[in-house]
Amino acid sequence: MTVTHPKGFRASGVAAGLKASGNADVALIVNDGPDYTAAGVFTANRVKAAPVLWSQQVLKGGVVRAVVLNSGGANACTGSQGFRDTHATAEHTATVLRGGAHRMMVGPGDVAVCSTGLIGELLPMDRLLPGVSAAAKALAADGGPRAAEAIMTTDTVAKNAVAQRDGWSVGGIAKGAGMLAPALATMLVVITTDASADNEVLDAALRAATRVTFDRIDADGCMSTNDTVLLLANGASDRQPTPAELTAAVTEVCHDLAQQLIADAEGATKHIAIEVRGAASEADAVQVGRVVARNNLVKTAFFGNDPNWGRILAAVGTTSAAFEPDRIDVAINGVWICKGGAAAEDRGKVDLSGREVTVTINLREGEMGATIWTTDLSHAYVHENSAYSS
Repeated sequence: MTVTHPKGFRASGVAAGLKASGNADVALIVNDGPDYTAAGVFTANRVKAAPVLWSQQVLKGGVVRAVVLNSGGANACTGSQGFRDTHATAEHTATVLRGGAHRMMVGPGDVAVCSTGLIGELLPMDRLLPGVSAAAKALAADGGPRAAEAIMTTDTVAKNAVAQRDGWSVGGIAKGAGMLAPALATMLVVITTDASADNEVLDAALRAATRVTFDRIDADGCMSTNDTVLLLANGASDRQPTPAELTAAVTEVCHDLAQQLIADAEGATKHIAIEVRGAASEADAVQVGRVVARNNLVKTAFFGNDPNWGRILAAVGTTSAAFEPDRIDVAINGVWICKGGAAAEDRGKVDLSGREVTVTINLREGEMGATIWTTDLSHAYVHENSAYSS
């Protein structure tokens, strides 16, 4: 149930010494064809890491035969040397894949590069490049789980997903546990499919999927420099689904991975769904959901098991969404504790003892809606992001 579930993909994960822990830190994913179409979406942060800039160029060519990923260093804010190191990584990957038993027809311009870890430090290339060589030797058709482990940073679990269809499938791996915010997260995601699809169809499917999945998780309102989601297709199943069928399968995998990301968010004790209903537009619904998800007073209230609907209304009031304050309804875990902008059912009826929380906000302005997934703000989150660099 991973990135190598679709036919014609191999992967690996090895320890190259980039992490002080000695855990796996270099992953390689290879597309064995016969097609090599691809699409990608990247961070909206204006400060972009060298591997993001490189991979954006690779995607313009429309062909991705391999993806090399490392944890233990973001290679972000590293200047021209950082970009040269990314280029060298792609070139080395292509060289090892052309040689030995691989004999792949691959050049550096066919290799996407992804990095994650601490910002502002150069990668130790004397360890990374041998790690790439080791990863190439370890490539296997069942290597997806090892690749998922190699890209973990503050993650506590590896993240894998699959959507199986009649004769074809979509698989994926992801990493991410902090800086989860709209416009992606501090995450790396590689999705594969053995379906046949051209670049235009892949791009449309990926953008439609990320819009309602990765772009709607928001743990702490922070945006990273390295966010990358890649979708690779090889046609090995000899099946060509309709664009709608492909989009549905890709969205299923993205949703699964996005929920795993938010469930593993740093220090979280609550997994919170902010469901906005009755909005005049989808944009209004998303705006309201995001502002509530990012509000520290709301987040700390949930950490303290306090169903404080007043904080929720105050957050909604900072948006430009269409609504009348005396018409808003709010429920927490199914208890409508606010009706018409005022107190309704006894807030003591709300059970917040479990991890799963659902906040429903009805703006009563239209028929549109959206859901944003977030977490609480805990002591553990503050400790994890202040006690050491990540």
